[in-house]
Amino acid sequence: MDRVAAGFWGAFFCTAALMLLMSLAAFVQSHKRVALMAALTSLVSAAFVVAYLGWLPIGLEVEARVLGHVAVVAAIALALMLMLMLGMLRRGAVNQRALVPVLATGALAIVVGWLLEPTQQLALGSLYAMTLAAAMVVVAVRGARRGDRAGWVASAVLVLAMVSVAGLTWIALKRPAEWPVHAVSALAAIAYLCIIARMLWARYSYLLELAEVMRHGPSYDPVTRMRSHSETGQLVGDVFFRREGEAQRVGVIAICIANLYALENLHGRAAFNHALFVCAGRLRRCVPQYVEMGRLGEDGFLLLVRNGDDMSRVEQLARTVRERLARPVALSTSRDAAGLDAAGTTWIAEVGVGVLGTTTQARPSQAVGTARAMARTAWSYGSRLARYDTEAGQIAELPPEEPREQREAA
Repeated sequence: MDRVAAGFWGAFFCTAALMLLMSLAAFVQSHKRVALMAALTSLVSAAFVVAYLGWLPIGLEVEARVLGHVAVVAAIALALMLMLMLGMLRRGAVNQRALVPVLATGALAIVVGWLLEPTQQLALGSLYAMTLAAAMVVVAVRGARRGDRAGWVASAVLVLAMVSVAGLTWIALKRPAEWPVHAVSALAAIAYLCIIARMLWARYSYLLELAEVMRHGPSYDPVTRMRSHSETGQLVGDVFFRREGEAQRVGVIAICIANLYALENLHGRAAFNHALFVCAGRLRRCVPQYVEMGRLGEDGFLLLVRNGDDMSRVEQLARTVRERLARPVALSTSRDAAGLDAAGTTWIAEVGVGVLGTTTQARPSQAVGTARAMARTAWSYGSRLARYDTEAGQIAELPPEEPREQREAA
């Protein structure tokens, strides 16, 4: 094998190794079925390529028979995996109708192969793999025409698998093969792994979302992936639960976005949801774990800092939040999933942040209402930050930067 062909196959093995690492990450997150499918796909594909490239330490005749078995087993494994992804193994009686022909023809190909010469068994195994892939393409296209979007993806996976198997069969029967054959086979195998990884990632993301919904139930807001309005009210009640003789400081940060409704009027509800989704994601990434957060109305968020004795820290958190949320957002104005990545317009959130220091002895509704009013008042300030000045007894602007005296004291 020349250097060019070795480079293409090196890229393939790097892709398989990366997919294996992804499966380990999914396994750590307790999604064992997704991890198992990703690991088997990467390992079986790598073993298939290693065998067909002639890297097994065995004789030529034994190698040809091994390759015939490898082709049959790998084809059956691919067919079962795609059947599982397409939902064909979850429909009761369909299980037997789908599984029996695949397993029976695979066993027949192995038995007949032992009656042939080693190279003929290799050709038969490869022919079986390509025939099974072609049959699965027909099934996948039928499902796609009935509205199953995964059918088109499965069809692409099967076509790439057929191209790779054909090239590897040519390489195994005619050695040494030209480097273009290696290049086409390797690129098809890499594309095959990438599409399988994309399908598994979609399944993994769905399971993550489902786990979050099952954990929070009706209190989960799918747009922001935070507590819903009702759950935020329950959170406020828990934080401000008063005990006799005890009073703790609480930092309350209310965030209101002024131009969300204008965005909805201009570009529709889809753009509104997209903007809210991006803002919530930025908020989750910049807020420390000890800060409780949830939705506050349709256009805002609420942050609660327990043991908020250090108001300078709470105010600095408000500055960070305001800086993150005020960054430009490239929004999609399309409802079609295929156009979500295309930026339809650039939007900047008009954020108002209100900071309030209070105690657990205060009325929760009054504290939250005051903080929200301060956030709306902050829209009129240049810094978009507002706090309650206890000395003046009124709402005042919070400087966008912490005063030098406070930084030096800290």
